[in-house]
Amino acid sequence: MTIVFAFAAHASAQNLRIILDDPQGPKKFKVIRADELANLMADSSSHVAVYDANLPDTRKRFGVIDGAHLLSSYDNYNVAKELPADKNARIVFYCADKRCMASDAAAQRAVEAGYKNVSVMGDGIVGWNLMGAPIHHVSTAEAESTE
Repeated sequence: MTIVFAFAAHASAQNLRIILDDPQGPKKFKVIRADELANLMADSSSHVAVYDANLPDTRKRFGVIDGAHLLSSYDNYNVAKELPADKNARIVFYCADKRCMASDAAAQRAVEAGYKNVSVMGDGIVGWNLMGAPIHHVSTAEAESTE
């Protein structure tokens, strides 16, 4: 019994060491705030591509960030069709708010596909709205569209 506990403690310590050695954590994407995304979008040299990972109901209720690309699904979108061909492109995903994990799932999918400059705007569309940043109100058809 003691051996089992010692092994489990060692494994947990090793996992913790891996996480501590990697400041981005196991997800390999950065989390940014709404104001940081607004600054990126205002800087034409940043060439940031913004992706909405929300479901149609959320898009209809809160709108979408002007210029955002609408993903067909946060966890099963077609990477080759929906993301830029350049794996070094600056990509930012967002979803509803800080509790929503759809943007994390979408970002993780991009990282696993080889994208290197991936971020999540953790404040989501709710935080974007609270900041007073411009949004695009969408119809039901637009909310369900993937462009």
